[in-house]
Amino acid sequence: MAQEIERKFLVKGDFKAEAYKATHITQGYLCSVAERTVRIRIKDDKGYITVKGIASESGVSRFEWEKEIPVEDARQLLLLAEPGIIDKTRYLIKAADGVHTWEVDEFYGDNEGLTMAEIELADEHEAFAKPEWLGEEVTGDTRYFNSMLMKNPYKGWR
Repeated sequence: MAQEIERKFLVKGDFKAEAYKATHITQGYLCSVAERTVRIRIKDDKGYITVKGIASESGVSRFEWEKEIPVEDARQLLLLAEPGIIDKTRYLIKAADGVHTWEVDEFYGDNEGLTMAEIELADEHEAFAKPEWLGEEVTGDTRYFNSMLMKNPYKGWR
């Protein structure tokens, strides 16, 4: 079984000039309880189903299983999703160490104004370079989980 290990940060500066790819993502949740989430995602013209388990105490790691599905199936499954579809653009940026890739999500709709970066690691304690545009770390803060942003959007926080 796959284990996802990632750290999340708010973004405080301009990062787009460093991006080598941008992908539009629409996603919803068939199940969004703390113990497990079942996500349906459309990335440009591809569909995916993802199951995630409960996060570790630190919030850095959790079980993740993902499979590509036909995009039309994903569209149909999104119709069954819980209220609160997530709409965002994901930018990919090579980290300064040449090993890692930053995924920076710029949110739209009810989460407009929120931009977060995450980096996937091989180990919870793995060192990595932090770019200048990186802000406060929010790893483990459940408010920033996409499954929570669909229930309690960023626009309502202010």
